[in-house]
Amino acid sequence: KIKGNYMATTKLKGNVVELSGAEVNVGDKAPVVTVVAKDLSDVQVGGENGKSQVVVVVPSLDTAVCAAETRKFNEEAAKMENAEVIVVSMDLPFAMGRFCTTEGIENLTVGSDFRAKAFAKSYGVLVASGPLAGVTCRAVFVINASGVITYKEICPEITEEPNYEAALAAVNESTSTSCCGTCH
Repeated sequence: KIKGNYMATTKLKGNVVELSGAEVNVGDKAPVVTVVAKDLSDVQVGGENGKSQVVVVVPSLDTAVCAAETRKFNEEAAKMENAEVIVVSMDLPFAMGRFCTTEGIENLTVGSDFRAKAFAKSYGVLVASGPLAGVTCRAVFVINASGVITYKEICPEITEEPNYEAALAAVNESTSTSCCGTCH
């Protein structure tokens, strides 16, 4: 269920593009959405599942920046404990599978939002204007084991990689065993 629409913006090569969907922010319960894995099985994103989720949103794995970002998060995912990384795009599951095979991506899950764009709409990352209208922008969400969004970055420029340092620090904080996870 999507709460009220909002209109945010980001940039594509310096030009403003609009984003649409529901606004979610740090402290919100992460909407539960199903995307399609490379083997056509369902992958649940969001909600409470006993471990943290790093949701990496990219326009298409078929671009140099998205490929580099996915390789970086694949590398980092191998080091994470009690966390899973899910890369979400509008790419077809078959293309995502081919990319993972070609690039040796084995430490994360890829999920396609091609069917109903439910993820993009639920998380407010659907590009609504410009030449990339209909795909996702570049973003990163960290969701703790309790299903609460603890980090959100909508990249200010779609063609640039996210702030890895901040995202990874948020993952470390969300998986820390020194806190019960109920405080904000």
